[in-house]
Amino acid sequence: MLKHTPFHDFHVKAGGKMVEFAGWEMPLMYRSIVDEHHHTRNSGSIFDVSHMGRVRFNGPDAQRFLDRIVTRRLADQKIGQSRYSLVCNETGGVMDDVIVSRDQKDWLMVCNASNREKLLGHFRKVRTETGFDFDFNDQTEATGMVAIQGPKVIDRLAEILPGDLKGLKRYHFYNDSLMLVRFSVFRSGYTGEDGVELILGAKTAAMAMKLLGGGLEKENATIRPAGLGARDTLRLEAGMPLYGHELAEDIDALATGLNFAIDLTKDFIGAAPLRALAASGPKRKLVGLELEGRRIARQAMEVKSASGAPVGVVTSGTLSPTLGKSIAMAYVDVAHAAEGTMLGVDLKGAINPARIVKLPFYSRPK
Repeated sequence: MLKHTPFHDFHVKAGGKMVEFAGWEMPLMYRSIVDEHHHTRNSGSIFDVSHMGRVRFNGPDAQRFLDRIVTRRLADQKIGQSRYSLVCNETGGVMDDVIVSRDQKDWLMVCNASNREKLLGHFRKVRTETGFDFDFNDQTEATGMVAIQGPKVIDRLAEILPGDLKGLKRYHFYNDSLMLVRFSVFRSGYTGEDGVELILGAKTAAMAMKLLGGGLEKENATIRPAGLGARDTLRLEAGMPLYGHELAEDIDALATGLNFAIDLTKDFIGAAPLRALAASGPKRKLVGLELEGRRIARQAMEVKSASGAPVGVVTSGTLSPTLGKSIAMAYVDVAHAAEGTMLGVDLKGAINPARIVKLPFYSRPK
């Protein structure tokens, strides 16, 4: 039986097209993916992301444990700050990408829905092996989470939420309450736009939706609901990786290009093989592709050199609603990964010309 988020009734009443995703029933879209995409880029959208895992860690060794399992250094992380990181296996492959936030008394990790159970098992295994003294609490089903993204979101929400939302820095958060509803607001997101993500108790989530989204159903509303479909096209334009596409356990962390989130000077699970790989040089690289024409490159399609030799594989692709171009991300052999290189994507037997371009495809105006 599929799990329901605290906002399920809202989705149904709003006409959401519900689909299965990682064991949850989630809205794919309400109106159309393209309409929801454009509304996010031009105004603002609210996305239910309650399916994502939320795990809290506390105890004397909580920080030592987290530093052991994530690729980014946490020792200097301040209270109220969040950091994007990776969790690797022993060979340096990516188990998941996560955001770790330091609160007053504990730490919060947000992970992908499809990897939550795997990571919980990983945490137990590492705790047994290391003897670290800490506890962790999976709060996923006891809480709700929404992402509210778009250029007009901060101004709109600043009229509703207490606290200095406009003064909140990127990848920082604070805790507060509104009409006795406790919440945490994080200035982060997965669309390439400015915005926030809110976590609150599951029992108060429905009431909070009314406070945050009054008039969501109106065509001229500043913030309107959007589903998983638009979330995917938005993140692809922003060059953000998706687990199961750009990230996987058979993909080494260095190939992802997420070097800012990998500190090879500290010891973490998978660090040794990644240091060896860094010394010898990665064999492949994640690149952006801009295809000629409007045909879409799909995951697992082969990328070929000008001579017709296979040199890579597509991980994600779409027809960009913002740019009006066919775009894709792909892993390509380093020798063929320079920006501007002309390649071809095998679209079911037809080789479609494609040029390597700089990621991200889209950046929001400053």
